[in-house]
Amino acid sequence: MQPNDRRSELCRRLWIASDDKTGPTYDSAVLEQYRLYVEMADRISARRGLTNSFFVTLNTGIFTLVAAFGKTPPDNKEGWLAIPLVAILGQCFAWFYLVRSYRLLNSAKYQVIGALEERLPASPFWRAEWWALGEGKDRARYWPLTHIEQWIPILFGLAYLAGFLAIVLA
Repeated sequence: MQPNDRRSELCRRLWIASDDKTGPTYDSAVLEQYRLYVEMADRISARRGLTNSFFVTLNTGIFTLVAAFGKTPPDNKEGWLAIPLVAILGQCFAWFYLVRSYRLLNSAKYQVIGALEERLPASPFWRAEWWALGEGKDRARYWPLTHIEQWIPILFGLAYLAGFLAIVLA
């Protein structure tokens, strides 16, 4: 489906057919739904931030424990390290997909916000701010945070793999 077709379909699904599409009651309802939806999008962003804080703290703690107690691994170091490595890589994988899910969810929410703004007198996010940011295409102006956030679990996973290989091959 082409981007314009998706946009048309989004608007078709968003707006409920109504005989009364004008007047203060209708305008007030649209504005209230817009406010609520923007707040919901903000809450998703806050939850994403808490998720990242949790995983960064968890991984920092893991690195601290490995540094403190991993100086003299037992003789069977491959077996001793393989199980925690799988668990740690699993949580990095989960972290990556949580961040990805939040990104996709917020992306959809902001598309709906843009469609809601079509019925408002101004379009601060969809037409103005997003345009001012280069619509996420010009990294010199704006690089979406979730694109950066997705690299953090990958980097931790690679660090764990490199540490495992350094210990096993030493």
